[in-house]
This record gives sequence, C-alpha cells and structure tokens, in this order.
Amino acid sequence: MSELFAGLRFVEPLWLLALLAGPAVVAAAWLREKKGRAVVFPGLSRVSPRLVGGWRVRIRHLPVVLAGLGLMAAAVALARPQEGSERRDVTTQGVDIVVALDVSGSMAAEDFRPANRLAVAKEVVSSFVRQRSHDRVGLVIFAGKSLTKAPVTTDTGLLLRQLEDVNLGQLPDGTAIGSGLATALNRLRHSQAASRVVVLVSDGANNAGEIDPDTAAGIASAMGVKVYTVLVGRGGRVPIPVTVQDPFTGRVVTRTVMTEVETDEGLMQRIAQLTRGEFFRAEDPQALRNVFARIDELEKSEIKVFTYRRYRELYRPFLMIAAGLLAAAALSWAAGLRVAPV
Repeated sequence: MSELFAGLRFVEPLWLLALLAGPAVVAAAWLREKKGRAVVFPGLSRVSPRLVGGWRVRIRHLPVVLAGLGLMAAAVALARPQEGSERRDVTTQGVDIVVALDVSGSMAAEDFRPANRLAVAKEVVSSFVRQRSHDRVGLVIFAGKSLTKAPVTTDTGLLLRQLEDVNLGQLPDGTAIGSGLATALNRLRHSQAASRVVVLVSDGANNAGEIDPDTAAGIASAMGVKVYTVLVGRGGRVPIPVTVQDPFTGRVVTRTVMTEVETDEGLMQRIAQLTRGEFFRAEDPQALRNVFARIDELEKSEIKVFTYRRYRELYRPFLMIAAGLLAAAALSWAAGLRVAPV
C-alpha cells in the first residue's frame, strides 16, 4: 500500500527570522527622516516649487523600500524553500483471525445488564473487528450446528453487517463447541498468513455436534493455529427469558425464569493449552471487553513503512528577485534618491 504526501518546507527555517530586517530598515529610515526634518513654511512651495513637492521628494523612500524588500526576498532564499512529495510504502504481515461465536439459547441470559450475553458479545466483537484494519477476520457462529457467516476478509463493512445479522434461534439449540472450532479451522485451511488465530467464545459445555472438542483442538495444534478461548458468564442458575403460552388466554408471552446453565471451564482451558493460546473468563460486560483488548495486544500485525522523498528547490527565483531589488535600490541611491532631511 502506497501513500503520497505533498507540500512546502524550508530546509533552514531560522533564516525566516531575517524577514524582520526589511521592515526594520524601512522603519529606521523613516525615524531618521522624522528626527532630522526641518520646519517647512506654508508658502515655501510658491516661492520655489522645486524645493517642495518635486518628484524626487515624492519617491525619496524608494531606495529604502527596495532594499527592505530585497532583504526579505534574500531571507526566503536563504531559508531554502522546497516543494516536493513524500511516498510511503506500507507492507503488513497481518494475522488471519476467525471469531467462533456461541449463539445457543443460554446466550440469552440477562446477567450481562443492560443486555443479554449475545448482544454484549456482538458489541465487543464489533469493536475488536474495527481495530484490526490490517488483518483478515472471519466469523463463524455455532449452537447445535455451526455456520460460516463470513470467510476471512479485509472487508470490515461486510463482516460487521454479517455480525449485526447474528441472532438467537438461527441454528438448532445446543452447544457444539467442537463443530464451531472445526468450522473456524476450515476457514483458515488455505491461509498463508504468518499467524492464524481462532477466538472461541462460548458460555456453556459441549453437548451437541459430531466433532469432539478435544479432537478439533488437536487439529488446530497440528495446523499451528492458536485458539484463544473465552468463557462467557457464570455457571449455575441465571435469568433467561422464555416464550410461553398462557393456558387461560392462549396469549404468547415472554417470561424470565431462572435456568440452570452448565459450563465446562476445564474443556476451554484444555483447548487453549493444547493450541498454545490462552484461556479467559468474562463474567460481566467490562471483563469481556478487557479480554478482547488483551487478545488485541497479544496478536499484533507486523507493519513496515518505507519512506521515499523527492523535493524541488525553490530558492533560485527568490534569490534573483533579491538581487534585482537590491541592485535597483543601489542604482536609485546613486541617482540621488535617498531619505534625507528636507
């Protein structure tokens, strides 16, 4: 990736302070004339029009003004203005990441106030994706079965739209951790990235699917894929909204009931350990954000920047202008145009 920059710069910017020399010369000449000026009688111009108001008197400041402008142009020339461009070639050795997100019914638990577990997980994953601008990221969801929502891609907009589309009930209920991990690994099978990572997010224990989680972890280890496992929420009884039909009115209503949720922390730890990843536990929204921030720090892309600069010198026109103005000032001085007491 190349980036172009253009602009103006001064190689010796301290010389720009000499710009003050021009106004200083003009001011000094004006003060000198004011200090030595004689009294002018009102009727003197009628006695000798050449003494007062002649063209030499009117342009007597010309040498000083020309000299001041010449000094200012010389100051700009000495500061060596340059116009040019700078090109930066950015090369990245990115990380291919697949987020495997649990969408089973227990992710509806409302212990992650003010939202449920899945809503908070989607918000955290979305923030994580936006920060990985130099990497390819994919998305897999799983419950009783697994599904690829987005292959590894640098199209952040596409990935975020697919993530937004993730909802509860899209897959048969259950928690097929092994299938979710296997599907994520399949997305990385042809990856040529130097680092390949799966972030496995689940809140339960494996109770579905055709692939054993330990077998999937062994495949990940053989592929050289690191798996960061994130156990969301706490086990035990948690509030989960359920839809029921009122037996008296027939109306379908949603009620929150305390439901027993089984977790398998040991399994998540084994998967991380076997694949040289890390295990994390997040029991509240802030802890989940901290987990993804930690993963972001652990898996940094290698970015190299090569800078090429080309500048064109602009001092010559200013030098010629300065020489011309100073020469004109000298000639006008020699011709008798000078500041002197009237």
